[in-house]
Amino acid sequence: MDDIERTLLKLAIGDDACIEKMLASQSANLAGSRLDAKTHSLVRLGALIAVDAAWPSYLDAIESARESHTSDEELIGCLIATLPVLGAARVTSAAPKLGVALGYDVAAALEESGSPLG
Repeated sequence: MDDIERTLLKLAIGDDACIEKMLASQSANLAGSRLDAKTHSLVRLGALIAVDAAWPSYLDAIESARESHTSDEELIGCLIATLPVLGAARVTSAAPKLGVALGYDVAAALEESGSPLG
């Protein structure tokens, strides 16, 4: 059994030591994921969108993404990429939360424009 299979097995059975290791720190999680930092940050954002996380949860994900030189366009692209899987309702819920985390208040912009289309 190779290392990848062993890790998958440990995660599948809920191996406490393996899970605790991956939760110990962001750097441990990044190393364990074997993803590059940018991909890791986009996956984390996708997970936040999927679980309909509260907007403060997005702040850490956005900070991590920016540290890995992920552009705002790529972050919005992540939101768009989740649309076929999660549906319009989830993406519509996530868009203003992501906007606030990026420093853009979608709700205020809509109020100012008086129209959803600007």
